Amino acid sequence: MEINGFGLVESRRTRSVLFRLALLIGPVLFFAVFFGYPVASIISRGLGESGLSRAQAVFEDPAIQEILWFTLWQALASTVLTLLIALPGAYIFARLHFRGKALLRALVTVPFVLPTTVVGAAFLGLLGQNGITDQWFGFTGDRTVFAILLAHVFFNYAVVVRTVGGLWAHLDPRQAEAARTLGAGPWRAFTRVTLPQLAPAVGAAALLVFLFTFTSFGVVQILGGPQYATLEVEIYRQTAQLLDLPTAAILSLLQLLTVGAVLGIHAYFARRRARALRLVPATQSTQSVRGRRWFFGLNLAAMIVLLGAPLAVLVERSFSTGDGYGLRYWRELARNDTDSTLFVPAIEAVGNSIYFAALATLIALIVGSLAAFALSHRPGKFTKAFDAMLMLPLGVSAVTVGFGFLIALDEPPLDLRDSPLLIPLAQALVAVPFVVRTMAPVLSSIDERLREAARVLGASPWRVWRTVDLPLVWRSGLVATGFAFAISLGEFGATVFIARPDQPTVPVAIYRLLGRPGELNYGQAMALSVLLAALCAAALLLLERIRLPRSGEM
Repeated sequence: MEINGFGLVESRRTRSVLFRLALLIGPVLFFAVFFGYPVASIISRGLGESGLSRAQAVFEDPAIQEILWFTLWQALASTVLTLLIALPGAYIFARLHFRGKALLRALVTVPFVLPTTVVGAAFLGLLGQNGITDQWFGFTGDRTVFAILLAHVFFNYAVVVRTVGGLWAHLDPRQAEAARTLGAGPWRAFTRVTLPQLAPAVGAAALLVFLFTFTSFGVVQILGGPQYATLEVEIYRQTAQLLDLPTAAILSLLQLLTVGAVLGIHAYFARRRARALRLVPATQSTQSVRGRRWFFGLNLAAMIVLLGAPLAVLVERSFSTGDGYGLRYWRELARNDTDSTLFVPAIEAVGNSIYFAALATLIALIVGSLAAFALSHRPGKFTKAFDAMLMLPLGVSAVTVGFGFLIALDEPPLDLRDSPLLIPLAQALVAVPFVVRTMAPVLSSIDERLREAARVLGASPWRVWRTVDLPLVWRSGLVATGFAFAISLGEFGATVFIARPDQPTVPVAIYRLLGRPGELNYGQAMALSVLLAALCAAALLLLERIRLPRSGEM
């Protein structure tokens, strides 16, 4: 009987393993068809038979070398600047207890989910011609590296705050206190005790910021002008303007290799951070603001100026007309004059964005949930490799993906050129990694004995998931839904290629309006940016009300 019982248990475990592997079939096919195939198509068609000689010619081009150098050093400078400015904020959220902390954390995260076109428009209103700094101080900062770096800090501030703060909240404060008791000053105690413990989270945050700034597109395209171009912007120029597929393919391949290396290093830091998070519960490490009022006030002021000023300027510019303040630009959103930049009233872009984002969220939830469930159960080499592959859409050129959709999905049985699913599929590619990263940690934390008990009682793998996993993971599913929706709303790099002229999304409409001269175009772009920022902020504030167990952030 014991042997039969043991064999029965092993049989159920085998069925469970096969069930989890079966769940991966859908996500693997999804990424193979809608990510691997388009990217491989554009690279193979671009490189052709003269790949090596063409690559050598591209990398020997002084203009390309200058672009590669600018892409690298601006990403490094943005990363260092973001760490310097955001680490004090991470300390505030990790160590200090104050009223309104949850709300402030949500507001600080809003810039991260904003579309890059909105961020570019906000800093254009702040630093551009006739912007706030131009009117008040006579300083015009757009078309400068300063504007690009500042916008990158604005966009990635929350990455450092939530990634580093998630670990900092779990460090045992008694270790630093012991160093202080032995005579170490605050700075020495931080650099010798706290900072080494934070190294995994700081490294992970730095790599994420570097990844996002290395592949920056919308911000650089709007604020950089023709004299500044990142690798992503150059891929877009070579593809959309010059139709030079070989050069675009070589640059895309270089970016893909760089992103893969960065993600590999990030995975190492993430594993170290996960081990370090088992130190103490976060509730044991918070302190009162008293005694640190100046530090708290200084950083609060920095958050307001850095994160609040661009958004406030965005709102102000949307109401500021040539004759004072009014609703002219907002009313124009519902009109479609014959000389309009868009083919439809600008307000229709909002409905298009919501519709496409809803479809993308549904696709991302289905694919991401299946992948998260399969990856959270004793992952093997294959599942670990697929887990790493899930992050590639975040770093691979969205321009490459968008153009790959056009040239790869244009013939049966995958002729999707006229399909309404083309944009949601591209947006879902970017949203799926966030769904997996939100749900997988919760699924991994479920006690395996609960599942084993259900299997022993005769439950099928599907019923185990429905009765054990689902009741425990539904909150993270709601969070994943909100993140996927906000990210899909703001996707720009791929959508700018595949959006039809009469069906623009809001980020595409903003980009087109900003690209045409005229006060009316500029004002409508600002009004649309405010609408899109409000939608993203509302989604994020709703997420903050869903209480999840916090073992770490982002």
